[in-house]
Amino acid sequence: MIEPSELLRIPAFAGLPDDQLGWFLSQSRELHVKAGDIYLRQGDPADAMFVILEGQLQARGELSGNTVVISMNPGDVTGVLPFSRMKSFTVSGRAITDARVLRFPATLFPDLVQKMPVLAQRLVGLMSDRIRETTRMEQQRDRLAALGKLSAGLAHELNNPASAAKRAASQLRGMLYRIRDASHELGRRELTLAQKSEIEKLEASLMARDDPPPSALAVSDLEDQLDSLLRSHGQEGLWQVAADLAGKGVRPAVVESLFATLGPETARAALERIAALLEVSTLLNEIESSTSRISDLVKAIKEYTFMDQAPVQNVDIVKSLETTLTILNHKLKKGVVVQRDYQKVPLLVNSFGSELNQVWTNIIDNAIDAMGGKGELRVRTYRDDACVVVEIGDNGPGIPPEVQSHIFEPFFTTKGVGEGTGLGLDTVQRIVRKHKGNIQVSSKPGDTRFQVWLPLAQAA
Repeated sequence: MIEPSELLRIPAFAGLPDDQLGWFLSQSRELHVKAGDIYLRQGDPADAMFVILEGQLQARGELSGNTVVISMNPGDVTGVLPFSRMKSFTVSGRAITDARVLRFPATLFPDLVQKMPVLAQRLVGLMSDRIRETTRMEQQRDRLAALGKLSAGLAHELNNPASAAKRAASQLRGMLYRIRDASHELGRRELTLAQKSEIEKLEASLMARDDPPPSALAVSDLEDQLDSLLRSHGQEGLWQVAADLAGKGVRPAVVESLFATLGPETARAALERIAALLEVSTLLNEIESSTSRISDLVKAIKEYTFMDQAPVQNVDIVKSLETTLTILNHKLKKGVVVQRDYQKVPLLVNSFGSELNQVWTNIIDNAIDAMGGKGELRVRTYRDDACVVVEIGDNGPGIPPEVQSHIFEPFFTTKGVGEGTGLGLDTVQRIVRKHKGNIQVSSKPGDTRFQVWLPLAQAA
């Protein structure tokens, strides 16, 4: 027989009068659970509240596609609580050790509210804590999912230029050997000052060229012409030289004049060195371009996360949007055309670090997904009195009317588990409101627009 004094040791029942405790005990049933026994199953009707008197219990179940494990100790109250809308248990409960548990039926909650109002109030507070913890876990999971998606995209974006730079550096070593061998060959020959001048002048003129690269078809045709010309002068096996020269648009007449000036073998050595120098120039340009791309991405990441910057500062809205577009480039380049319409005057908003970037990321990512990765993304900024308005639109199929009224609700989604950034439009709305702003959406097939109003920094 459980005494009221045993209930008084439980925080939810502390200080309650004996008659109320007696009534609660009279309506409850004491359960003795052995270690390993299951006292409730996921999917069963949520018909009881449980008060743990002794032992340790564990709840395990699925929350938004993830397995959650919650440990419960003596003094904890679990199960369904008063005013909860839970219809069935979302977890299974198992005893870790031998335990004693009080089971109070949910059908008596109306009587409990009347007879034990203080306990009812405490249980409502407990339920609020439970909701906050669940929300916190959801938001943490969403942030990790968002970070994982962005990290995967950025890793791919960084890997491409890094691999290109590594490949070019490796090829560069081979080109240096070719230049060395060709220079040794030319050094063994007694060249006149005029011949040396001719080689140096040709090298300088070709290295100084900054013409746009010819088309693949033009390069292929030119390569065939140069290879035939070299063969006509008895120079076999120079297909790589012909390819390097063709890639830079060197005409057959230039090569012909070199043979006329230098003779066959000297011209061969000179062409091998010139071709290697041209290839070195190309490889250096590729390394410079790749490392610049990596540098730009790192800069965009730092700006996106506001790394090494003040937590609150005036943010240029256009710069914030462009940084987000850079971060999401791995999704945009698959078939999304971005149309920009920015007001030329800088529009500044007093922002909490990278939070506004989270807003643009979520809206743009949703737009890309809605268009199936191919379509037109429209990004516009303009001033409306003391506010800046950011409009992000797409030409996707639109948001169904029955869905539009729910898109800003917590935990509402039309996507499958693991899809999207996971931030949720409810988070977007909270961030916008935190900045004293407002967000609206209008949608019809072919034209969906999210408009975000934010107070300008000078107005604030």
